Amino acid sequence: MVETFERLGSYYLMDDIRLLPATLLRMTRGYLRKLWVRVVAMGLLAFVSLGLAQLGDIWLPEEVRGRVTGVSVDRLLDIIANAMLAVTIFSMTVMVTVYRSSSTQWTPRVHQLIMQDKTTQKTLAAFIGAYVYALVAIVLREVGIFGDEHAFVLFWITVLVLAFVVVNLVRWVLHLQTFGSLLDTTRQVEEITTRRFRERLETPCLGANPLIGDLPDGLTAIRARQSGYVQHIYPEGLNAAAERFDVALYLTRPVGSFVFLNEPLVWVRGNWDDPDEGEADEDGASLASLVRDHIILGDLRTYDQDPRFGLIVMGEMASKALSPGINDPGTAIDVITRIGRILSSYWTEEDADASPKLDRLYAPPLSPSDLIEDGFSSLARDGAAMVEVQQHLQATLGALMQHPDAGLAKAAGDAARRYLFRALRSLPFEDDREELRGSAHANVRRNVPKATSPADLS
Repeated sequence: MVETFERLGSYYLMDDIRLLPATLLRMTRGYLRKLWVRVVAMGLLAFVSLGLAQLGDIWLPEEVRGRVTGVSVDRLLDIIANAMLAVTIFSMTVMVTVYRSSSTQWTPRVHQLIMQDKTTQKTLAAFIGAYVYALVAIVLREVGIFGDEHAFVLFWITVLVLAFVVVNLVRWVLHLQTFGSLLDTTRQVEEITTRRFRERLETPCLGANPLIGDLPDGLTAIRARQSGYVQHIYPEGLNAAAERFDVALYLTRPVGSFVFLNEPLVWVRGNWDDPDEGEADEDGASLASLVRDHIILGDLRTYDQDPRFGLIVMGEMASKALSPGINDPGTAIDVITRIGRILSSYWTEEDADASPKLDRLYAPPLSPSDLIEDGFSSLARDGAAMVEVQQHLQATLGALMQHPDAGLAKAAGDAARRYLFRALRSLPFEDDREELRGSAHANVRRNVPKATSPADLS
């Protein structure tokens, strides 16, 4: 990753400085969601605090320095060092327990989202940072760098650290009341999916031209050097590379798709003939290497740039709740409502009036039918024999059929007819079938035959 970062940085600095912040910002956002980054940042802040304590003592008058003894500072530092070690171990135990139980109860795909919980990461980073502060301060006291004459400033900085720890401890206790619960987990998945969904729609097709229909003739493929899911695409860098080599790039593998070794990763249109090595420019960079550096492959799907993955995870949570071992149709109904709320913010990415920011790129838009299937297909299948789940599903799809976007409305109608037909075949009781038909949209009822038994629908 560091090697890729250096290559991207040198390339951007030579090519177009205005594109550098866009890619760096995307990379920084990914690193800020990692626990170790926050821990390292708080550890560095501990060193900075001790440095400020040393500098602040220079400006204090002599009569103020002796108001606090070194014994008072040592007592506070011992309290922080002993307490933070125990609290950090306890918090990490809770965190690991919640991670494992959430993966077992709901779906393993929710594990990575809970690992990025901001409150948990900030709290652990605060505890570890305070522990580092206390340890370093004790060492500096022992070697004589902070003598008794420096005790006043060190004492009050330590008091501020204690106050900071108490605030984070209270926030952590309040967070534990819901951390890892079903409602909190589904809410987190909905929030991250909604956020990624809106980010995608605010920058249609990642800022590229919409790729609709078949690919044009005469394209050359840049093939993948490894197998994996497309986890992230840096479109600004891809567009800069395309401008550098005077070509157009067709991104037929959107974020979330799986690419096998030697499968086409990107298609190139233009005067470019060597997809394996590529002709290097004056800076020593080839188009193939730059494209592969800007498309990140991994062994797991992530929520970044991938709103469809969030919909799939929510559908899996509903399916798990409908399993015989859990038998919780209320959770499935709640998830149906949340998915409907996410999809209600959809609008088409194929707006012909919108001029793309990255005119050298072509990317496929989100498909309304794919979004519907991602969210509802698994729970519609697993809950086909539960009339209350099917009623709520039909009501939600009926509402989406009124959506102003014609593509989403049509996809919702097609799915509603298909799910209704399957549910009518699965319900043995005639009154349940009639009740379910009454919950469906009128257009759906007209296209699904009325039956007196499941056999009539076969």
